[in-house]
Amino acid sequence: MRFLDVVRKRLRSAFRRGRVEDELEEELRYHLEREIDENVAAGMSIEEARFAALRVIGGLTQRKEECRDMRGLNLIDNTVNDVRFAVRQLRRDAGFTTTAVLMLALGVCSAIAIFAFVDAALVKPLPYRNPEQLLGVYEKIDPWCKLCNLSWPDYLDWKRQNTTLASLDVYSERGYSMETHGGAVPVHGARVSDGFFRTLGVAPILGRDFYPGEDQAGAARAVILSFGTWQKQFAGRPSVLGETVLLSGIPRVIVGVLPRSFHFGPVGPAEYWIAFHPESECDLRRSCHSIYGVGRLNTGVSVDAALANLTSIARVLEQQHPDTNRNQGANVSPLTEVIVGNVRPILLVMMAGAALLLLIATVDVAGLMLVRAESRRREVAVRAALGASLGRLVSQFSTEALVLVAAGAGLGILASHWTMQLLSGLLSEDMLAQMPFLAGLGWNWRVAGFAVAISASAAALFAVAPNLRLWSPQIRVGIAEGSRGSAGLVWRRLGSKLVVLEIATAMVLLVGAGLLGRSLYNLLRVNMGLQPEHLVTLGVAAPSAKYGDNDKAIALSRKLLDRVAQVPGVRMVGFSANGVPLSHNGNTNWIRILGRPWNGEHIDIPERDVSPNYFQTIGAKLAHGRYFNDRENASQPRVAIVNQAFVRKHFPGENPIGRQIGQASAKPDPIEIVGVVEDVREGPLDAEIPPVLYRPFDQSPDSYLNLLVRVDGDEASLLPVLNRLVREIDPEIIPMRGARMSSRIEESQSAYLHRSLAWLVGGFAGLALVLALVGLYGVVMYSVSQRRREIGIRMALGAESGSVYRMILREAMQLTAVGIAAGLIGGVLASRLIRGVLFGVRSSDPATMASIAVVLALAAMVASVLPARRAARVNPVEALRSE
Repeated sequence: MRFLDVVRKRLRSAFRRGRVEDELEEELRYHLEREIDENVAAGMSIEEARFAALRVIGGLTQRKEECRDMRGLNLIDNTVNDVRFAVRQLRRDAGFTTTAVLMLALGVCSAIAIFAFVDAALVKPLPYRNPEQLLGVYEKIDPWCKLCNLSWPDYLDWKRQNTTLASLDVYSERGYSMETHGGAVPVHGARVSDGFFRTLGVAPILGRDFYPGEDQAGAARAVILSFGTWQKQFAGRPSVLGETVLLSGIPRVIVGVLPRSFHFGPVGPAEYWIAFHPESECDLRRSCHSIYGVGRLNTGVSVDAALANLTSIARVLEQQHPDTNRNQGANVSPLTEVIVGNVRPILLVMMAGAALLLLIATVDVAGLMLVRAESRRREVAVRAALGASLGRLVSQFSTEALVLVAAGAGLGILASHWTMQLLSGLLSEDMLAQMPFLAGLGWNWRVAGFAVAISASAAALFAVAPNLRLWSPQIRVGIAEGSRGSAGLVWRRLGSKLVVLEIATAMVLLVGAGLLGRSLYNLLRVNMGLQPEHLVTLGVAAPSAKYGDNDKAIALSRKLLDRVAQVPGVRMVGFSANGVPLSHNGNTNWIRILGRPWNGEHIDIPERDVSPNYFQTIGAKLAHGRYFNDRENASQPRVAIVNQAFVRKHFPGENPIGRQIGQASAKPDPIEIVGVVEDVREGPLDAEIPPVLYRPFDQSPDSYLNLLVRVDGDEASLLPVLNRLVREIDPEIIPMRGARMSSRIEESQSAYLHRSLAWLVGGFAGLALVLALVGLYGVVMYSVSQRRREIGIRMALGAESGSVYRMILREAMQLTAVGIAAGLIGGVLASRLIRGVLFGVRSSDPATMASIAVVLALAAMVASVLPARRAARVNPVEALRSE
């Protein structure tokens, strides 16, 4: 209670300052008058009594100060005065203040902006109930597929037999068509099992969830809308419940609307969430894998226990179904890893770069403040000699640091908002669709706490660094010595260490940027196995209800080829039924090599179903054998073309032409290999090219095609023509994702991620290099200015300008060499952290390391030339006279 009373009194004194001063004046006057009266009563004259009373009291001013100290008024006065003095000092030294504020703002801005991304992706919990209990559930086929999709029959067995999951559900991304007045348009949807939303812990805000069993083949067809679709397509009407929406020609009843905040990254921005209804041939076949699992752990069950349980079930299924489940295991991963796993290493690299940039900025500013404090030794010594206490001096320097940090961090915090928007604007729509957690990117209590933490840390560093000099026992030596030679001492003892740290840190960032830059260069120039120039792709989705029959699908494909070939400027046209190069389509087939011993094992291999002139259109080269021809349809013997990776793996040193493969079963339907093409990058740019099987489209037709058109002129001008032509053939057919092949390469996910990393880390490295060179320049220049007397004496004793020039340059380059050496060691260690995202370059690439070291050394030399030239031009007479 006494403490609270003291606080209350001090606060009352602070806010009632005028009244408190009047009371203090009146009280001291009362005591003085009483003392005077007592002295007069003792026989003194009025004058003698007054002087005696003042001697006893000790001076009214001193007593007022003591009372103010007791009431806390002096602390407020001193703080206000310190702030005013600090502002005047910083305004007087505008060059130092501007440099320090901008450096600090740059470091704070980059750190906060990148942390906001890290927070959104890695720190903020997923918007589901108890997200730590959620798992992604997969099948596993060693060694090539760790997180494989499931089949519907396997899912049902896992759901029924597991004992560690409270629930297990499945989902898959799916495109649908919707009829509009302008024809059919594509919509993005997802198929989910009935308990999917209950597993996640998400409830519709309008209507209901799927009933148990509503995902079965015979159940009514129900759909749940995303919040955005409800608002845009149905005007947010509550009466939407019970209405019917036609998706891909099938009517579905709307039963609910999801919350605005709901997102599920693995399926992208799904507009319609549809109960599963396993009806297609693939859904019902155990060997067809097209869905992914999500499960919720039972309370107290670990991830390892769930994995062991599902693995044991997979072994039993392998024994029960050897033809379809051979070598298939189970795998699980926390759902957080499933959603942000690919982004995690990128964000960590970005955060490390921002942290190093902030380190350089704070070290730079701390160094500037130390050198500035050293130049004020005379001022500090004079103030100490005139009675200023150590506490008052510490308070003054600390206040200057706080004012500086407030300005720099405040500017950085303001700029961080626009930086977040700028960085998020660099993300493509496809990337944002896969990372919906970035939709709410911005300020929250965690980002604000981080901003406060780094600002407070900078304030503490900047306050402590210059105050360390105040504890020196030789502080009063500054009265006689001034700054003579002292800055040179700081240069040797402290400034040099700071410069080495800055250069080493910049070197680490430059090494990372160099490796990522070379990786991007290699990636964009990798051999694609095709000619992307003047090549256009366009997806064509025909309704399966109308074109699902094989003969109708083949007739449609030929009609498309004929009509597109007649467009002016078109040189050649082909198509693929399941993806185009770089699309990483997941369609695979299980095969075996006929004529070799077979014990039930199967080979899982990607398959492309293509037109006869597919390879000629994309510019792929035939290595052996022949291409497909127009006569190879379902009535003819089955044939295939394989790539060179297939030959290297399955026919090393052999000629595969004429050899046969078949389905992985006891009675395979033979497929003869008639050709070998050079490897085409059908998957991501940075992935190893797998063995690929190409089949004639007419022997395995589909209602979804990918047109590939080679043109003589501008590719972009052809896309509207192709879209219009497809609509003219049938308004129900949907043209989609038209693009130039060169754009697909440059904007592919692999290229985008590598390019983003290279630019971001390169930007950090460039800024770090500038800050390091500014630090080197500033410390060398300041050292030269404070060593004018020493340089003057050297030149008076006969030293030539060239020797002084070389002396300063040599000192700067020695520091640079030490910093580069330390940076190389740090760069080698740090580069191991990013080797997972490098392509075609080793993490310890000597050519990159050497070139970065040379560039940094040359830049440091340029930064040191001007101070060295200034030192060489010192007039010894003027230098000695000024001292």
